[in-house]
Amino acid sequence: MLVACILISSGVLVLHDRDLPEHQLGRIRRGFPLSHKLELSVVDQSPVRTGESAGQALRDTIALAVAVEKLGYQRYWLAEHHSLPNFAGTSPEILIGQVAAHTNKIRVGSGGVMLSHYSALKVAENFRMLGALYPGRIDLGVGRAPGSDQITAAALSFPGQPREIRHFPRQVVDLIGFLNNNLEDTHFFSGITAGPGEPEVPDVWLLGSRYESANMAAQLGLPFAYAHFFGINVEEGPAIVANYKQNFQPSERFPEAKVNVGVHVVCAESEEEALRLSASRNLSRLFNITGRANGIPSPEDAAKYIYRADEAAFVKQYQDVCVDGNPQQVKEGLEEISEMYQTPDLSVVTITHGLSERIRSYELLGEACGIPPLE
Repeated sequence: MLVACILISSGVLVLHDRDLPEHQLGRIRRGFPLSHKLELSVVDQSPVRTGESAGQALRDTIALAVAVEKLGYQRYWLAEHHSLPNFAGTSPEILIGQVAAHTNKIRVGSGGVMLSHYSALKVAENFRMLGALYPGRIDLGVGRAPGSDQITAAALSFPGQPREIRHFPRQVVDLIGFLNNNLEDTHFFSGITAGPGEPEVPDVWLLGSRYESANMAAQLGLPFAYAHFFGINVEEGPAIVANYKQNFQPSERFPEAKVNVGVHVVCAESEEEALRLSASRNLSRLFNITGRANGIPSPEDAAKYIYRADEAAFVKQYQDVCVDGNPQQVKEGLEEISEMYQTPDLSVVTITHGLSERIRSYELLGEACGIPPLE
Protein backbone atom coordinates (compact mmCIF):
# COMPACT_ATOMS: atom_id res chain seq x y z
CA MET A 1 0.00 0.00 0.00
CA LEU A 2 1.30 3.46 -0.90
CA VAL A 3 0.39 6.76 0.66
CA ALA A 4 0.92 10.13 -1.02
CA CYS A 5 2.15 13.32 0.59
CA ILE A 6 0.77 15.89 -1.83
CA LEU A 7 2.22 19.28 -2.66
CA ILE A 8 0.53 21.48 -5.22
CA SER A 9 2.57 24.15 -6.96
CA SER A 10 1.56 25.83 -10.21
CA GLY A 11 -1.05 23.12 -10.77
CA VAL A 12 1.51 20.28 -10.66
CA LEU A 13 1.08 17.33 -8.34
CA VAL A 14 4.27 16.31 -6.56
CA LEU A 15 4.08 12.86 -5.05
CA HIS A 16 6.31 11.29 -2.43
CA ASP A 17 5.77 7.56 -1.92
CA ARG A 18 6.37 5.54 1.19
CA ASP A 19 5.71 1.86 1.72
CA LEU A 20 3.77 1.18 4.87
CA PRO A 21 5.26 -1.36 7.29
CA GLU A 22 3.44 -4.65 7.28
CA HIS A 23 2.53 -4.41 10.99
CA GLN A 24 0.77 -1.10 10.34
CA LEU A 25 -1.29 -2.64 7.59
CA GLY A 26 -2.70 -5.12 10.07
CA ARG A 27 -1.63 -8.05 7.96
CA ILE A 28 0.09 -9.55 10.98
CA ARG A 29 -2.98 -9.99 13.13
CA ARG A 30 -2.22 -9.64 16.80
CA GLY A 31 -3.46 -7.86 19.90
CA PHE A 32 -7.01 -7.31 18.59
CA PRO A 33 -9.50 -10.19 18.49
CA LEU A 34 -10.14 -11.49 15.00
CA SER A 35 -13.67 -12.34 16.09
CA HIS A 36 -14.38 -8.77 17.25
CA LYS A 37 -17.43 -7.62 15.32
CA LEU A 38 -17.16 -4.38 13.42
CA GLU A 39 -19.34 -1.49 14.60
CA LEU A 40 -20.28 0.56 11.55
CA SER A 41 -21.52 4.12 11.21
CA VAL A 42 -21.85 6.63 8.36
CA VAL A 43 -20.24 9.98 7.55
CA ASP A 44 -22.05 11.87 4.79
CA GLN A 45 -20.50 14.81 2.93
CA SER A 46 -23.70 15.40 0.89
CA PRO A 47 -21.99 14.99 -2.52
CA VAL A 48 -23.47 16.96 -5.42
CA ARG A 49 -23.77 15.23 -8.78
CA THR A 50 -22.49 17.11 -11.82
CA GLY A 51 -25.35 19.02 -13.39
CA GLU A 52 -27.71 18.61 -10.41
CA SER A 53 -28.62 20.94 -7.56
CA ALA A 54 -27.33 21.12 -4.02
CA GLY A 55 -30.95 20.80 -2.93
CA GLN A 56 -31.10 17.34 -4.50
CA ALA A 57 -27.86 16.38 -2.73
CA LEU A 58 -29.39 17.39 0.61
CA ARG A 59 -32.54 15.40 -0.10
CA ASP A 60 -30.28 12.45 -0.96
CA THR A 61 -28.65 12.86 2.44
CA ILE A 62 -32.00 12.49 4.20
CA ALA A 63 -32.98 9.50 2.03
CA LEU A 64 -29.64 7.81 2.70
CA ALA A 65 -30.02 8.35 6.45
CA VAL A 66 -33.45 6.73 6.42
CA ALA A 67 -32.02 3.77 4.49
CA VAL A 68 -28.95 3.15 6.65
CA GLU A 69 -30.98 3.37 9.86
CA LYS A 70 -33.08 0.46 8.61
CA LEU A 71 -29.86 -1.38 7.75
CA GLY A 72 -28.66 -1.13 11.37
CA TYR A 73 -25.86 1.45 11.19
CA GLN A 74 -25.13 3.11 14.55
CA ARG A 75 -24.50 6.78 13.79
CA TYR A 76 -25.05 9.24 10.96
CA TRP A 77 -22.66 12.18 10.97
CA LEU A 78 -22.89 15.20 8.67
CA ALA A 79 -19.79 16.97 7.39
CA GLU A 80 -19.10 20.70 7.06
CA HIS A 81 -17.55 22.12 3.89
CA HIS A 82 -17.59 25.63 2.43
CA SER A 83 -17.18 26.96 -1.11
CA LEU A 84 -16.73 23.47 -2.57
CA PRO A 85 -18.99 22.59 -5.54
CA ASN A 86 -18.64 18.87 -4.79
CA PHE A 87 -20.37 19.04 -1.38
CA ALA A 88 -23.62 20.63 -0.22
CA GLY A 89 -23.16 20.17 3.53
CA THR A 90 -22.33 23.68 4.74
CA SER A 91 -24.42 23.60 7.95
CA PRO A 92 -24.35 20.24 9.74
CA GLU A 93 -26.47 21.52 12.64
CA ILE A 94 -29.36 22.22 10.24
CA LEU A 95 -28.99 18.87 8.50
CA ILE A 96 -28.81 17.06 11.86
CA GLY A 97 -32.27 18.36 12.72
CA GLN A 98 -33.66 17.25 9.36
CA VAL A 99 -32.06 13.80 9.52
CA ALA A 100 -33.16 13.26 13.12
CA ALA A 101 -36.71 14.31 12.22
CA HIS A 102 -36.87 11.72 9.42
CA THR A 103 -35.37 8.86 11.47
CA ASN A 104 -36.22 7.26 14.80
CA LYS A 105 -33.29 5.65 16.60
CA ILE A 106 -29.98 6.22 14.85
CA ARG A 107 -27.61 8.68 16.56
CA VAL A 108 -27.14 11.81 14.46
CA GLY A 109 -24.28 14.27 14.72
CA SER A 110 -21.68 16.49 13.13
CA GLY A 111 -18.62 15.14 11.47
CA GLY A 112 -17.88 17.82 12.28
CA VAL A 113 -18.53 21.44 13.21
CA MET A 114 -15.46 23.52 12.31
CA LEU A 115 -15.36 25.34 15.63
CA SER A 116 -12.72 27.91 14.65
CA HIS A 117 -15.36 29.75 12.58
CA TYR A 118 -17.89 30.13 15.36
CA SER A 119 -18.78 31.24 18.86
CA ALA A 120 -18.52 28.41 21.38
CA LEU A 121 -21.71 29.67 23.03
CA LYS A 122 -23.69 29.60 19.78
CA VAL A 123 -22.52 26.08 18.92
CA ALA A 124 -23.41 24.93 22.44
CA GLU A 125 -26.90 26.41 22.15
CA ASN A 126 -27.44 24.84 18.70
CA PHE A 127 -26.61 21.41 20.06
CA ARG A 128 -28.47 21.84 23.33
CA MET A 129 -31.47 22.69 21.16
CA LEU A 130 -30.97 19.51 19.13
CA GLY A 131 -30.51 17.54 22.35
CA ALA A 132 -33.80 18.90 23.67
CA LEU A 133 -35.62 17.90 20.49
CA TYR A 134 -33.97 14.49 20.08
CA PRO A 135 -32.77 13.35 23.54
CA GLY A 136 -30.20 10.56 23.58
CA ARG A 137 -29.54 10.76 19.85
CA ILE A 138 -27.21 13.73 19.25
CA ASP A 139 -23.41 13.75 18.82
CA LEU A 140 -21.25 16.86 18.50
CA GLY A 141 -18.10 16.17 16.50
CA VAL A 142 -15.71 19.13 16.49
CA GLY A 143 -12.89 19.76 14.01
CA ARG A 144 -10.01 22.23 13.97
CA ALA A 145 -9.56 22.34 10.18
CA PRO A 146 -11.25 25.21 8.31
CA GLY A 147 -13.29 22.95 6.00
CA SER A 148 -12.45 25.46 3.28
CA ASP A 149 -9.67 27.62 1.86
CA GLN A 150 -8.23 30.58 3.76
CA ILE A 151 -10.21 33.20 1.80
CA THR A 152 -13.48 31.41 2.59
CA ALA A 153 -12.42 31.15 6.24
CA ALA A 154 -11.91 34.91 6.25
CA ALA A 155 -15.37 35.43 4.74
CA LEU A 156 -16.90 33.29 7.49
CA SER A 157 -15.40 35.61 10.10
CA PHE A 158 -15.91 38.96 8.31
CA PRO A 159 -16.08 41.75 9.42
CA GLY A 160 -14.14 40.26 12.31
CA GLN A 161 -10.76 38.58 11.94
CA PRO A 162 -10.39 34.81 11.38
CA ARG A 163 -9.63 33.11 14.68
CA GLU A 164 -6.08 31.87 14.95
CA ILE A 165 -5.81 28.13 15.44
CA ARG A 166 -3.99 28.71 18.73
CA HIS A 167 -7.36 29.71 20.20
CA PHE A 168 -8.93 26.34 19.31
CA PRO A 169 -8.13 24.59 22.63
CA ARG A 170 -9.74 27.47 24.53
CA GLN A 171 -12.79 27.25 22.28
CA VAL A 172 -13.18 23.53 22.94
CA VAL A 173 -12.95 24.00 26.70
CA ASP A 174 -15.45 26.87 26.53
CA LEU A 175 -17.78 24.78 24.37
CA ILE A 176 -17.83 21.97 26.92
CA GLY A 177 -18.36 24.49 29.70
CA PHE A 178 -21.31 26.10 27.90
CA LEU A 179 -22.83 22.71 27.01
CA ASN A 180 -22.79 21.69 30.67
CA ASN A 181 -23.34 25.21 32.06
CA ASN A 182 -20.33 24.79 34.34
CA LEU A 183 -17.79 27.35 33.17
CA GLU A 184 -15.18 28.01 35.85
CA ASP A 185 -16.13 30.84 38.21
CA THR A 186 -13.22 32.98 37.04
CA HIS A 187 -14.28 32.84 33.38
CA PHE A 188 -15.35 36.12 31.74
CA PHE A 189 -18.70 34.56 30.80
CA SER A 190 -19.33 32.45 33.90
CA GLY A 191 -22.68 34.19 34.49
CA ILE A 192 -24.06 33.18 31.09
CA THR A 193 -26.40 30.20 30.88
CA ALA A 194 -26.61 28.40 27.55
CA GLY A 195 -30.16 27.52 26.61
CA PRO A 196 -32.53 25.97 26.17
CA GLY A 197 -33.50 24.71 29.63
CA GLU A 198 -31.93 21.47 30.81
CA PRO A 199 -31.77 19.13 27.82
CA GLU A 200 -29.54 16.10 27.62
CA VAL A 201 -26.04 17.22 26.62
CA PRO A 202 -24.71 15.59 23.42
CA ASP A 203 -21.60 13.45 23.32
CA VAL A 204 -18.63 15.59 22.24
CA TRP A 205 -16.01 14.05 19.93
CA LEU A 206 -12.80 15.63 18.66
CA LEU A 207 -12.11 14.91 15.00
CA GLY A 208 -8.80 15.08 13.23
CA SER A 209 -5.93 13.51 11.33
CA ARG A 210 -2.99 14.87 13.36
CA TYR A 211 -1.45 14.57 16.79
CA GLU A 212 -2.79 17.95 17.96
CA SER A 213 -6.46 16.95 18.02
CA ALA A 214 -5.66 13.47 19.35
CA ASN A 215 -3.61 14.91 22.21
CA MET A 216 -6.33 17.39 23.10
CA ALA A 217 -8.97 14.65 23.10
CA ALA A 218 -6.76 12.58 25.42
CA GLN A 219 -6.19 15.47 27.83
CA LEU A 220 -9.89 16.38 28.00
CA GLY A 221 -11.12 12.80 28.29
CA LEU A 222 -13.08 12.96 25.01
CA PRO A 223 -13.61 10.38 22.25
CA PHE A 224 -11.42 10.79 19.16
CA ALA A 225 -12.44 10.22 15.53
CA TYR A 226 -9.48 9.73 13.19
CA ALA A 227 -10.05 10.77 9.55
CA HIS A 228 -8.27 7.96 7.69
CA PHE A 229 -10.38 8.90 4.66
CA PHE A 230 -8.58 12.25 4.38
CA GLY A 231 -5.62 10.29 2.99
CA ILE A 232 -3.16 12.68 4.67
CA ASN A 233 -0.09 11.03 6.25
CA VAL A 234 -2.12 7.94 7.10
CA GLU A 235 1.11 6.05 7.73
CA GLU A 236 1.16 7.94 11.04
CA GLY A 237 -2.49 7.17 11.80
CA PRO A 238 -1.98 4.09 14.00
CA ALA A 239 0.70 5.92 16.02
CA ILE A 240 -1.59 8.95 16.46
CA VAL A 241 -4.41 6.75 17.73
CA ALA A 242 -2.07 4.72 19.96
CA ASN A 243 -0.69 7.94 21.43
CA TYR A 244 -4.26 9.11 22.17
CA LYS A 245 -5.04 5.87 23.99
CA GLN A 246 -1.78 5.89 25.94
CA ASN A 247 -2.29 9.46 27.17
CA PHE A 248 -6.06 9.37 27.71
CA GLN A 249 -7.19 11.03 30.94
CA PRO A 250 -10.49 9.47 32.13
CA SER A 251 -13.40 11.90 32.45
CA GLU A 252 -16.73 11.59 34.20
CA ARG A 253 -18.53 10.93 30.94
CA PHE A 254 -15.83 8.81 29.30
CA PRO A 255 -13.84 6.68 31.77
CA GLU A 256 -12.06 4.93 28.87
CA ALA A 257 -10.59 6.01 25.55
CA LYS A 258 -12.97 5.72 22.61
CA VAL A 259 -11.79 5.71 18.97
CA ASN A 260 -13.65 5.89 15.67
CA VAL A 261 -11.92 5.71 12.27
CA GLY A 262 -13.46 7.12 9.09
CA VAL A 263 -12.83 5.17 5.87
CA HIS A 264 -13.76 5.67 2.20
CA VAL A 265 -15.66 2.60 0.90
CA VAL A 266 -17.40 1.59 -2.30
CA CYS A 267 -18.95 -1.88 -2.16
CA ALA A 268 -20.66 -3.57 -5.11
CA GLU A 269 -21.60 -7.10 -6.20
CA SER A 270 -18.28 -7.43 -8.02
CA GLU A 271 -14.86 -5.86 -7.76
CA GLU A 272 -15.16 -4.67 -11.35
CA GLU A 273 -18.40 -2.83 -10.60
CA ALA A 274 -16.98 -1.29 -7.41
CA LEU A 275 -13.98 0.05 -9.32
CA ARG A 276 -16.26 1.42 -12.04
CA LEU A 277 -18.37 3.27 -9.48
CA SER A 278 -15.41 4.52 -7.44
CA ALA A 279 -13.90 6.15 -10.53
CA SER A 280 -16.43 8.98 -10.05
CA ARG A 281 -15.16 9.62 -6.53
CA ASN A 282 -11.53 9.43 -7.60
CA LEU A 283 -11.90 11.94 -10.41
CA SER A 284 -13.89 14.34 -8.25
CA ARG A 285 -11.13 14.15 -5.64
CA LEU A 286 -8.51 14.99 -8.25
CA PHE A 287 -10.57 17.91 -9.55
CA ASN A 288 -11.14 19.13 -5.99
CA ILE A 289 -7.47 19.39 -5.05
CA THR A 290 -6.55 20.97 -8.38
CA GLY A 291 -9.24 23.66 -8.30
CA ARG A 292 -11.48 22.10 -10.95
CA ALA A 293 -14.30 20.77 -8.74
CA ASN A 294 -17.65 20.67 -10.51
CA GLY A 295 -19.66 17.98 -8.75
CA ILE A 296 -19.38 14.20 -8.80
CA PRO A 297 -19.02 13.00 -12.42
CA SER A 298 -20.85 9.97 -13.76
CA PRO A 299 -18.91 6.69 -14.07
CA GLU A 300 -19.17 7.06 -17.84
CA ASP A 301 -17.58 10.51 -17.79
CA ALA A 302 -14.94 9.34 -15.33
CA ALA A 303 -14.05 6.44 -17.62
CA LYS A 304 -13.52 8.85 -20.52
CA TYR A 305 -11.12 11.13 -18.66
CA ILE A 306 -7.52 10.91 -19.89
CA TYR A 307 -5.17 11.17 -16.91
CA ARG A 308 -1.72 12.71 -17.09
CA ALA A 309 0.99 10.52 -15.57
CA ASP A 310 1.14 12.50 -12.31
CA GLU A 311 -2.66 12.53 -12.04
CA ALA A 312 -2.84 8.78 -12.56
CA ALA A 313 -0.19 8.29 -9.86
CA PHE A 314 -2.16 10.45 -7.45
CA VAL A 315 -5.39 8.56 -8.08
CA LYS A 316 -3.64 5.22 -7.63
CA GLN A 317 -2.25 6.32 -4.28
CA TYR A 318 -5.58 7.80 -3.23
CA GLN A 319 -7.29 4.50 -4.03
CA ASP A 320 -4.83 2.74 -1.73
CA VAL A 321 -6.33 4.44 1.33
CA CYS A 322 -9.85 3.55 0.19
CA VAL A 323 -11.55 0.17 0.54
CA ASP A 324 -13.33 -0.71 -2.70
CA GLY A 325 -14.46 -4.10 -3.94
CA ASN A 326 -16.99 -6.89 -3.57
CA PRO A 327 -18.53 -7.53 -0.12
CA GLN A 328 -15.91 -10.02 1.02
CA GLN A 329 -13.03 -7.83 -0.14
CA VAL A 330 -14.46 -4.79 1.64
CA LYS A 331 -15.15 -6.74 4.81
CA GLU A 332 -11.56 -7.99 4.89
CA GLY A 333 -10.22 -4.52 4.11
CA LEU A 334 -12.18 -2.97 6.98
CA GLU A 335 -11.06 -5.72 9.32
CA GLU A 336 -7.46 -4.86 8.47
CA ILE A 337 -8.08 -1.21 9.26
CA SER A 338 -9.85 -2.18 12.47
CA GLU A 339 -6.79 -4.17 13.51
CA MET A 340 -4.42 -1.43 12.38
CA TYR A 341 -6.11 1.11 14.66
CA GLN A 342 -7.17 -1.37 17.34
CA THR A 343 -10.83 -0.36 17.28
CA PRO A 344 -13.99 -2.03 15.94
CA ASP A 345 -15.69 1.39 15.58
CA LEU A 346 -15.53 2.52 11.93
CA SER A 347 -17.39 5.23 10.02
CA VAL A 348 -17.97 4.59 6.33
CA VAL A 349 -17.84 7.41 3.76
CA THR A 350 -19.32 6.28 0.44
CA ILE A 351 -19.39 8.57 -2.59
CA THR A 352 -20.87 7.36 -5.86
CA HIS A 353 -22.64 9.26 -8.60
CA GLY A 354 -26.03 7.66 -7.99
CA LEU A 355 -27.94 7.50 -4.71
CA SER A 356 -29.16 3.96 -5.39
CA GLU A 357 -25.55 2.76 -5.74
CA ARG A 358 -24.63 4.43 -2.43
CA ILE A 359 -27.54 2.75 -0.65
CA ARG A 360 -26.67 -0.59 -2.23
CA SER A 361 -23.05 -0.23 -1.11
CA TYR A 362 -24.12 0.23 2.51
CA GLU A 363 -26.59 -2.64 2.18
CA LEU A 364 -23.99 -5.09 0.85
CA LEU A 365 -21.46 -3.99 3.46
CA GLY A 366 -23.95 -4.38 6.29
CA GLU A 367 -24.85 -7.89 5.13
CA ALA A 368 -21.20 -8.90 4.77
CA CYS A 369 -20.32 -7.63 8.26
CA GLY A 370 -23.38 -9.19 9.89
CA ILE A 371 -25.05 -5.97 11.02
CA PRO A 372 -28.58 -6.81 12.17
CA PRO A 373 -31.17 -4.65 10.36
CA LEU A 374 -33.46 -2.47 12.46
CA GLU A 375 -36.59 -4.37 13.43
